[in-house]
Amino acid sequence: MIDAREFLRLALDPTRLAVLGRAAEGEVDAEALSRSLHVPHRRVQQAIARLRTAGLLTPELQVDRDVLRRIAADLPRAAPPDPTVVSVGTWSQSEVEVLGRFFSGSRLVSIPGNRSKRLIVLDRLAQEFEPGIRYEEREVNFTLQLWHPDYASLRRYLVDDGFLTRAEGVYWRTGGRYESTSD
Repeated sequence: MIDAREFLRLALDPTRLAVLGRAAEGEVDAEALSRSLHVPHRRVQQAIARLRTAGLLTPELQVDRDVLRRIAADLPRAAPPDPTVVSVGTWSQSEVEVLGRFFSGSRLVSIPGNRSKRLIVLDRLAQEFEPGIRYEEREVNFTLQLWHPDYASLRRYLVDDGFLTRAEGVYWRTGGRYESTSD
C-alpha cells in the first residue's frame, strides 16, 4: 500500500495533481484534461497510469477514497501540548489538539492565522492574567514575551478580541474562561 511520503511524491507533479483533482470530482476525461492543462495527451495518460499503479485511482478513473483514508489515518498526530500549557483552564479535546499544534513545550511557536484557532490560543494566554488585577503595559509585555517574541501582536489580539481591556496604559483581564473557585 502507498504511504503518505509516496503520496506526496506523486502529488507534487502538477499533471498527476490535476488528474487527482479531476478524479475527486468524478471520472477523468484524459483528452479534455490534456487540452485544459496544455500538456500532451501522452503525459496525462502516463500520470493516470502511475496513479492507478499506486492504487490512488480506481479502474473507472476515480479517486479511491478508501486509500486516501488509510493514508490519512497513518499520518502522525500532533504531539500533546506541554502540561504547563493545558494545566490552566478546562479544555476540550479539540482545543487541546489546537494548543498542541501551536505550542512547543511552553512556547508559542506561531500565532494562528485562523481566527477560531487564534481565539483558543488567546484564551490560554489570557489565563496568565488574574481577573481583577491591573497590569502596566510593561508587565503585559513581559508575560507575553515569555510565550512568544511578538508580544505586541499578542497584546493587540488580546485587546481586540476582548480578553484584555486597556485604558490609560493599564490592562486588565475581561475575557476568557474562568475557573470556578467554589468547592
